[in-house]
Parts: sequence; structure tokens; C-alpha cells
Amino acid sequence: MSTINIDRECGCFRRSNLENNKSFESKDDALMEAQAMVNHMNSKFCKKHAFALSESGDNFSITMGQPAQAAPTGGCCGGGHCD
Repeated sequence: MSTINIDRECGCFRRSNLENNKSFESKDDALMEAQAMVNHMNSKFCKKHAFALSESGDNFSITMGQPAQAAPTGGCCGGGHCD
């Protein structure tokens, strides 16, 4: 038996049709569902958070963190010639 656990449920998660603490007979099925959930959460939710998947034995955990910040470029391509 494998379980997918969401460590913190944000508002977007609570409004979605996704389910926390979902159990599966097969670890492979749980992994595929967990990956699909993370992809959905990172692409469809509001982008205030980023979600990451981790594995612990037969169980999977989806954690919420800060989204990756894009490096400010100020219109520069980063080639070093805009100074």
C-alpha cells in the first residue's frame, strides 16, 4: 500500500478536485499519480507556490515551497557586454 500525502494544503489545492492522503495498492500507480498531481499543481495553480515530490519507502510526499524566482535581467542578455 502506497500513499500520497500533501504536507500543506494551499487554497488552490482545497478548491481543486485533488485528494490528500490518497492510497494505492501499487507503488507504481501512486508514483504516476503523484507526478501527475505535482505537474498539475505547478502548471494550473496560482503560482504563489512551487510543489515538489519526494519519496519515502512506499509513500510519496508533495511539499509546498516558494516558486523559483527568475533572475532579473534588466533587458540584458547576460553576455557581459551591456555594462
